[in-house]
Amino acid sequence: MQKPLEITFRHMEPSEALETTIREKAAKLERYCGEIIGCSVVVETPHKHHHQGNLFHFRIDVTVPGKEIVVKRSPDEHHAHEDPYVALRDAFDAMRRQLEDYTRERRGKVKHHEETPHGRVSELHPDRDFGRLMTPDGRDIYSHRNSVVTGKFEDLEIGTELRFDEEAGDEGPQASSVHIVGKHHPTP
Repeated sequence: MQKPLEITFRHMEPSEALETTIREKAAKLERYCGEIIGCSVVVETPHKHHHQGNLFHFRIDVTVPGKEIVVKRSPDEHHAHEDPYVALRDAFDAMRRQLEDYTRERRGKVKHHEETPHGRVSELHPDRDFGRLMTPDGRDIYSHRNSVVTGKFEDLEIGTELRFDEEAGDEGPQASSVHIVGKHHPTP
């Protein structure tokens, strides 16, 4: 950390034991992200409850290049937070996960969900239970009647838009789990 750790206790007496645990957990955050500029932790007991003990609220702010990451753990979210060490553990676990996400993003290892393959019906042979579709990049894909899972094979027309999963067939690419997206309405 480039700046010293800041710890603030609000509406409660400072606790040496709690501060020691906070310092240990804050130091471990650098295992997950070596670019931490600064970290501040606020511990507070917002309300006194007559029927139960104090509930602890933690806020952790971590500054990294180009971003500030904030984790808040409020007592109204988790009644287990009557124990400050449980609340502290939960808050630092949440911060660890966010720092891991930040580090993956910075390294370019973020998972990007690929778009489901799609295309339009280019050929139909209802008497032989198959058709073909053309993808936007010009690939020709075989599709069988039994592959249609949303809609009916009989509803297909030339130009109908489909989404599908692609697999290797005996004679090339084949569409499976075909979903009808929309019908093509040619302009007159």
